[in-house]
Amino acid sequence: MIITLLSIVLIVASLLLMVLVLLHRGKGGGLSSMFGGSMYSSLSGSSVVERNLDRLTVIAGLVWSICIIGLGLLYKAS
Repeated sequence: MIITLLSIVLIVASLLLMVLVLLHRGKGGGLSSMFGGSMYSSLSGSSVVERNLDRLTVIAGLVWSICIIGLGLLYKAS
């Protein structure tokens, strides 16, 4: 039961991680500029959208890593 649940969470996190990475701005701008990524903050030099996108990407990466480690430990124990 828990292996199935972790597998589903892993698939969702993988798809979300792919989308979030593709939204990041490259050298010439990216898909994130469509959602307001071109409006820069005067203090930090990066937009609020970019910072939130970075945070979401890190969170999705952590969830993905935890699922991989959890599934590895569960498969090893069984």
